[in-house]
Amino acid sequence: MEQVDSAAAVKSPFRLFTQRRFLPFFVTQFLGALNDNLFKNALLVIVVSTAVAGSDSSTNFITNLAAGLFILPYFLFSTTAGQLADRYDKALLIRRIKLTEILLMMAGCYALWLGDVPLMLGVLFLLGVQSAFFGPIKYSIIPQHLDSNELLAGNAQTGMGTFVSILLGTLIGGWLVTVEQGPIYVGALAIVFAIIGWLSSREIPDAPGTVAAQQGKLNLNPLSETARNFRLARQNPTVFYCIISISWFWLFGGSFLTQVPNYAVTVLNGHPTLISILLAAFIVGVAIGSLLCHRVSKGEVEPGLVPVGALGLSVFAVDLFFTTSSYQAANPIVAAVLPSDFVSLSGGLHVMLDLMFIGMFGGMLIVPLYSMIQQRTQGDTRARVISVNNIINALFMVTGALLGILFLSVLSWTIPQFFLAVGVINTVFLGTIFVLDPIFIQRFFAWISKAPSPD
Repeated sequence: MEQVDSAAAVKSPFRLFTQRRFLPFFVTQFLGALNDNLFKNALLVIVVSTAVAGSDSSTNFITNLAAGLFILPYFLFSTTAGQLADRYDKALLIRRIKLTEILLMMAGCYALWLGDVPLMLGVLFLLGVQSAFFGPIKYSIIPQHLDSNELLAGNAQTGMGTFVSILLGTLIGGWLVTVEQGPIYVGALAIVFAIIGWLSSREIPDAPGTVAAQQGKLNLNPLSETARNFRLARQNPTVFYCIISISWFWLFGGSFLTQVPNYAVTVLNGHPTLISILLAAFIVGVAIGSLLCHRVSKGEVEPGLVPVGALGLSVFAVDLFFTTSSYQAANPIVAAVLPSDFVSLSGGLHVMLDLMFIGMFGGMLIVPLYSMIQQRTQGDTRARVISVNNIINALFMVTGALLGILFLSVLSWTIPQFFLAVGVINTVFLGTIFVLDPIFIQRFFAWISKAPSPD
């Protein structure tokens, strides 16, 4: 491990970008997430814009099928991925995964060129498999390459990069596929990104597995191994509550991001270009929050930031409901509002700020939680515990989609009312977590009184 000046690490989290211990990994994971979203959103635009499914109901079916196919591998393969990441060199595994990505993107380019939706869906499923195998490595390799006082900075940069790559992939894929010969350009760009990601992965320093993990038997049964890994995760209650809290944020954030397109066009009467601006506001907020938590905690992993993030999520979700009502009352006859006009309308800028602050407090919530998991798990089981996190994340994201269907389709609530409900539920859910594990509230009061952290 390269020697670092701990004081410099605390002052500037961006210093990690000058380190071989972090930069190649960051570039690799950034381009991987970008590629996933680039291809997925290009596929969705093709399905919707060409009416390839033949009817609205069929189009909706394919759209939801695509989402399901991408998330299904997390349930099927996360436990195996966790075992492999604990047993073998993580850097070597990443390089092999990136080689696979190049082949998948070649197949994806061919499918896009043909306009073959079933083949695109097959490629999307395999991209989900690749992501499921990369997931446990992503957060278990960071503690092997970074010092303890760098964990928060590393997780902040990684979290920021993940959300920015999601935004860029969504925007580039959705736009590029609509130009002439666009599908071919999307496929070619995906191949280029995959190759760059593989080249970057070759510079990631070795991250060998542990002897204890290698001595265990590889269990390919996802059911029994999932049960075993759940027991591992529950050995430390704080770790398990961190996992549940992270998963809740993915439900919370996913509920908002999924509804933003309809919210922008049908509730705010905005032009479709407003969708990208609102998504960008949320993503910028996550980036700010991720970096801010490093600054306010002086680079230390601080559980006391988690209640701050939780409270901020609820406050600005509820505020978004009331701001939307005020916006609609003040601007009753506007239609197809462009982003440049939206910010000048009464309540428009307030809506954007609400979304940005929701993202910001979300970043302040999840970065300490990931860091706590890394600190409080053993190296020989860390990847398997993180695989449990990924499975529960996926389960909560599916639950979030079902909640959206329940509130918006079955109960016929409006999107702002749905945002309000999620904000209120957030208070109850995370409040319960804080009661079950008092460390978050205890550290909050210790932090604001500048008490030293316990050993």
